Amino acid sequence: MRKLLVVAMVLVTLVIFAQAKLTIWCSEKQVDILQRLAEEFKARYGVTVEVQYVNFSDIKPKFLTAAPEGQGADIIVGAHDWVGELVANGLLEPIPNFAELTQFFSSGLNAFSYGGRLYGLPYALEAIALIYNKDYVPEPPKTVEDMIKMAKKIDTEFAGEVRGLIFPVTTFYFVVPFIFGHGGYVFKDTPAGLDVKDIGLANEGAIKGGKLLKRLIDEKVVDPADNYQIMDSMFKEGKAAMIINGPWAIKDYKDAGIDYGVALIPELEPGLVAKPFVGVQGFMVNAKSTNKLLAIEFLTNFIAKRDTMYRLYLADPRLPARKDVLELVKDNPDVVAFTLSAGNGIPMPNVPQMGFVWGAMDDALNLIVNGKATPEEAMKNAVERIKAQIQ
Repeated sequence: MRKLLVVAMVLVTLVIFAQAKLTIWCSEKQVDILQRLAEEFKARYGVTVEVQYVNFSDIKPKFLTAAPEGQGADIIVGAHDWVGELVANGLLEPIPNFAELTQFFSSGLNAFSYGGRLYGLPYALEAIALIYNKDYVPEPPKTVEDMIKMAKKIDTEFAGEVRGLIFPVTTFYFVVPFIFGHGGYVFKDTPAGLDVKDIGLANEGAIKGGKLLKRLIDEKVVDPADNYQIMDSMFKEGKAAMIINGPWAIKDYKDAGIDYGVALIPELEPGLVAKPFVGVQGFMVNAKSTNKLLAIEFLTNFIAKRDTMYRLYLADPRLPARKDVLELVKDNPDVVAFTLSAGNGIPMPNVPQMGFVWGAMDDALNLIVNGKATPEEAMKNAVERIKAQIQ
């Protein structure tokens, strides 16, 4: 009875708004599927939904200009790390709690949360994982110690022709799993949101992650010069046994004919999981829109449904944000492995202050791998630099 009442209330709301029109801004990959969904929504509820293509890099700046005047899109599709800036400008409407939120991965919901409130409906996740060449690694390593032993063995057996392990050692994004897994963090997560004054990139866990990186260098498991281009090209050429990369690279590896597998980044110690950054794509509602209530109904009672989210996945096969959609695609081991990696991860901070972190931490990692500073010195200096820029 209660369920019928809820459905009736939704239908009444939609009838009230039947003369309204929703406008969605999205990038190229979502246009076709959202247009089909919009047609179905209109046929079912009589509400017109206009889907407009905007270059992904232009959506946020265009929205920042138009939304304060009550113009532009009612809904935008974009990245979770836009949230902090848009909320600070009063441009995003909170998404109210609804029953099916329990079906979404917490990492996706946390990514779109700010100050304790949800400001976006996630539909796709992204995270790095271990990618391995099955010609050299029949079964992926379970722990970092296993990975080190395996990499050294391959380096010895193939005498420089094949590298055992490569990843971008001076790029913070790719080193994060070892820092976060040991207990480091960028900004402290509190019930009220991220505390940008509490930076955990020089705490005991973060330094332990830095020391692990230095160990990999000292034991010649990885090279100080290793970067993304070297890693990517060597794996495509069959000259790298294990790398750490994201789902965006898989098509190229397939095209190159590599017999690859995807697995979780090995545990740092037995039971201590690596924690990569998680990026999330989702839908956000314009707080200045006169149609914001209808926009929320459209998202929570139509887009958020399992079948709709599955269709979004089929049209744009990124890692699904709903757990039950992952069940529908469990025959795809790549998607399962990357999604599980994202499930272990921590959302990239969605506050503007994150912009100060990248350069400072990349510089710190450079100092560590080239022996110009200890992990303690390099990471402490990086935190001081970030704090100074924030202040």
